[in-house]
Amino acid sequence: MNMTVLQTDRLVLRHWHAADRLPFAEMNADPRVMEFMPATLSRPESDVLLDRIEKHIDTHGFGLFAAELRRDRSFIGFIGLAIPSFQTSFTPCVEVGWRLSPIHWGKGLATEGAREVIRYAFEGLGLEAVVSFTVPANARSRRVMEKLGMTHDPADDFDHPNLPQGHPLRRHVLYRLRASRGMANKIA
Repeated sequence: MNMTVLQTDRLVLRHWHAADRLPFAEMNADPRVMEFMPATLSRPESDVLLDRIEKHIDTHGFGLFAAELRRDRSFIGFIGLAIPSFQTSFTPCVEVGWRLSPIHWGKGLATEGAREVIRYAFEGLGLEAVVSFTVPANARSRRVMEKLGMTHDPADDFDHPNLPQGHPLRRHVLYRLRASRGMANKIA
């Protein structure tokens, strides 16, 4: 299936290429990138994750886009949309998410790409709302969510059902953005 290509001033968000597998695996093996995930990923585990991402795109027509810099077409990670595979009080839903290589942190790229993905979700896909979630300690991702205009209600926080009781990353914060609020933020 041919997926939409999105562009921002600095990014191209596109379908995955075979050449993305190695830098994606290197990123997933980096303890800094995976600090708030259960574990780093081996190359085979990273390939399985990318296979799942591509299957999601084939099934739903949207997903986590490979992100590259416009200036040199270098792969920097992913930014996109996903339907969570677990069940909890706020599912079914569509999540906006990102994972970038550390050399690209702190430059506003996740925010820039996620803004475009949210615009696509609301205007292109007609979604009414998107969510994003992470562990409470993930200040970088939480800051991106706030910059996107997403709101957090502590009453929505949840224990991730894929992690066992007592796991230090089990507790998650949930952020939401409705289409009407998202479009108002675009103008502001």
